[in-house]
Amino acid sequence: MGADKVVHESVDGYILQFPDEIQEILRAIRNVIREAAPDAVEKISYQMPTFVLNGNLVHFAAFKNHIGFYPTPSGIEAFKQELAGYKGAKGSVQFPLNKPIPYALISKIVKYRVAENAHIPRRIPCCDV
Repeated sequence: MGADKVVHESVDGYILQFPDEIQEILRAIRNVIREAAPDAVEKISYQMPTFVLNGNLVHFAAFKNHIGFYPTPSGIEAFKQELAGYKGAKGSVQFPLNKPIPYALISKIVKYRVAENAHIPRRIPCCDV
């Protein structure tokens, strides 16, 4: 990683680097995710806020003109109709900062990902048999 790169160790630290109006959006997204996935654990992964529950659940990040939301390819595919008006890729969507952030849709996607990850068997370390 380059010497000019800032490494964030907490979601709070990540959020605090942005102007107040962006901090407000990031905190709102964080709260929506917490409400939709109360058992998820937050951390920094790929230098962005990440929620984990039986594996990666969702990531989000702020950019100059949008909020990036990363609910995995399955999360994008399951909501492709609702996300059709947004720019995105296989596992991501961009919510423009000059339009209202669709918090209710984010909540629906997170709840979908929670249900999806509930079907992933937990990896339990074990001994040789």
